[in-house]
Amino acid sequence: MNDTRIIDLYWARSEEAIRETDLKYGPYCRTIAWNILQDREDSEECVNDTWLQAWNAMPPKKPSLLKAFLGKITRNLALDKYRFYHTQKRGGRETDLALEELRGCIPHPSTTEQAVDDLALTQALDRFLAGLKPETRKLFLRRYWYASPIRDIARDYGMSESKVKTTLFRTREKLRVFLEQEGITL
Repeated sequence: MNDTRIIDLYWARSEEAIRETDLKYGPYCRTIAWNILQDREDSEECVNDTWLQAWNAMPPKKPSLLKAFLGKITRNLALDKYRFYHTQKRGGRETDLALEELRGCIPHPSTTEQAVDDLALTQALDRFLAGLKPETRKLFLRRYWYASPIRDIARDYGMSESKVKTTLFRTREKLRVFLEQEGITL
């Protein structure tokens, strides 16, 4: 079923919307949650909560990209759950590693005090990502948006793990320099 029809089902308040969403986007959302949480039950709970949030958001929202809309909800729910369970750093998890890698590039949330600053950072990140080569952008997003393990990224793109690590390192350095040039304090 196409996305427009699924969104129409939400707007009609039809429970079929949840079934169709799960059929089409369940594996995608479960992968996002799994990459962050590494726990089946918690991942499944995040996906179910995603469907509930989508149900509550439509109407009034009519997302132009349903996949991105659902992915963002899932990712935010999984990160919230992750933070709840990991108030003390325990290490060893892909989310810990990915966040640690970005620590020197992205300002800490406590230094970004106003919504205006958040918007400026978002817009700067969008410009930065738009300026990357498509393959580099895909690697960066797989690692830092989806929290995919390096070995999975390397396998999926037919690269060595060291090439993926090097590309990500260089891209983080470019991001750090770019944000400094944009006047965003690290």
